[in-house]
Formats: sequence, structure tokens, C-alpha cells
Amino acid sequence: MSKITPCLWFNGRAEEAIDFYTGIFKNSKTLKISHYGKNMPMPEGELLVATFELEGQEFMILNGGPHYKLSPAFSMMVNCEDQAEVDYFWDKLLEGGQADQCAWLTDKFGVSWQIVPKLMMQLMNDPDKTKVSRVMQAMMQMVKLDCAKLQAAYDGV
Repeated sequence: MSKITPCLWFNGRAEEAIDFYTGIFKNSKTLKISHYGKNMPMPEGELLVATFELEGQEFMILNGGPHYKLSPAFSMMVNCEDQAEVDYFWDKLLEGGQADQCAWLTDKFGVSWQIVPKLMMQLMNDPDKTKVSRVMQAMMQMVKLDCAKLQAAYDGV
């Protein structure tokens, strides 16, 4: 078990979400699943809590009911090697969800994701503030990030 494990509160569809996420990330697995029993707040047999792993990061899902909702105030950031990986994760996680601006999307379960190429972080860490500003301006015009356009903005093209 990780020292710190993010816990996502769900109101149903938790098992479907685990299958969805572990089907997208190649290095993933379900670790443990427990279900509600008799005389518990949810129907017997429904998922209570589960742990799973995506790319070495452990997560927990608690099927706790309608009391709390997920929000974009907490998001998962996927660091992508290149545009092909950005496209893959964007397309997969967006299925049934909603795109937002600047690399953000909310999946069909309400979990917010940022799909970011490593190039973006490299460009943003340049000491030349003019280049960084051009990259930021380009990014603010995008929904899904485009590596070629970010690089062109950085280069002043």
C-alpha cells in the first residue's frame, strides 16, 4: 500500500469506473474489492470499496452514495511522452465525458483529468519569459494540447 492513496468518492458505477480506467492504462490492475453486506447502507453485493493501480499509483474508490460529489478542484494529470500519447489518453478518457479548455477533461464518471505532454512542462520551465508567455497564450487557445503548435509558439513561428 502506498503511503498516500487518493480516494475517489462515487455514487454507484464504481466497478464500471475501475474497469474503464484499468482498460485504458496499460500498466494497471485491480488490487482489492469489497462489497456491502447485509444491514449496511447500500444494497448487499454492491461495491463498497476497492483499490486499484494505474501506472504505479494506487487509488481507492469508495462507493459511498450521494453525499459528496467529485469536482475539478481535484484532477489527475497524465504526463504524456508525445502527441500520440496525448491523443490516446484524451480520446479514451473523453469517451462519454466532456472536454474543457487547456488540456482538461471530465470523464463520464465525473473525474477530472489533465492530459499534458512532457514538452509543455519543458517549455514552461524556460528562463526566457517571452517564450513562456507565447506558450501560455497558445495553450489558452486550445482544448486538447497540440505539441506542434506549442513548439511553434515557443519558437516564435
